[in-house]
Amino acid sequence: MANCLMDGNEAVARGAFTAGCRFFAGYPITPASSIFDVMIRLLPPAGGICLQGEDEIASIGYCLGASMAGLKTMTATSGPGISLYSEQISFAIGSEIPIVIVDVQRLGPSTGSATRGADGDIQFLRWGNSGGLPVIVLAPVDALDCYILTQHAFNLSEQFRCPVFIASNKEIALTRESIPADRLMPIPAKDRPAAPSGRPFLPFDTSPDRPVPFFLPIGGETVVRQTSSTHGPDGYITTDPVQIQASQKRLFDKLETAVDTYTFYDYFPSERKDRLVITYGVTARAAKACQGVMKEKGVPFSLLVLKTLWPVPESVIREAAAVEDVLVVEMNMGQYAREIRRVLSDKNVRFFGQMNGNLISPKQMVEALSHE
Repeated sequence: MANCLMDGNEAVARGAFTAGCRFFAGYPITPASSIFDVMIRLLPPAGGICLQGEDEIASIGYCLGASMAGLKTMTATSGPGISLYSEQISFAIGSEIPIVIVDVQRLGPSTGSATRGADGDIQFLRWGNSGGLPVIVLAPVDALDCYILTQHAFNLSEQFRCPVFIASNKEIALTRESIPADRLMPIPAKDRPAAPSGRPFLPFDTSPDRPVPFFLPIGGETVVRQTSSTHGPDGYITTDPVQIQASQKRLFDKLETAVDTYTFYDYFPSERKDRLVITYGVTARAAKACQGVMKEKGVPFSLLVLKTLWPVPESVIREAAAVEDVLVVEMNMGQYAREIRRVLSDKNVRFFGQMNGNLISPKQMVEALSHE
């Protein structure tokens, strides 16, 4: 069986192309730039468009415009670029514009260390929009995950008409690894629900059994109204508290109440049910190695690797945490551990992590588990 050699950034780009992405815009930034390099090779020969914006703000703006015209779009950046994306992310949430945003995280804050990885943007991705409404964040472990989860990201973006983030990491993005070709399979693509013909079109009209509005592209025969301000079903600006509250609740509920349908994770149970390690991203690879070491020592633990981080997959976490002690391991100062402590408020939840530009090693995890 043939294998393919690729890194996480190439896998993201190829996953996006497979999912139907035909518009990419971005601005060079380490360690995300090679996504642009691959997209510029893939898109033009297929009739797609790949642009370098004059900055990050313009780049995501191009993507939102292309998405409103009906294209599947993606942009990629790192922490400093996510900061600049913030206003446009809020626009995408409030105006229900599908877009996939890749954050190849590097060590922060600010410019930080451009060539060192971290997972310090995890809370920023969730809360970096005005209004605090939910977003979907998927976290790959390796290059294969990058390929698969990027396809899921496009489907979710289309299905829920919202921004979806890929929370990658410098170490995943730039590590080349061998992937069996038969595992690089396309996932059936979803498209945003098109408006039915023969009835007046309201750009944000929904119903109790249809929480996501129908779509028509801007620039077609039907006039489509878009605004970044609070609006009613017809797209006109409104200050009516009843309409505003109903819209805010719908934007919240359409993602939060459906999270169980798009919760991706790996669970590696142990015969002993007293200890659980929860992690995500590249750190999961060290955790899997640590699990083998601890099993040989006669002190095994169960391992939960989360690949959907936001909305928080509370039911999966609670089901896995039928144990006495929980250790959360992540490459930051304990950002997601806060969420685990909130969900598992009745458990002893400990945290082990670092944010110094180095990967967390299996040896460090073994020590953390051995000195309880």
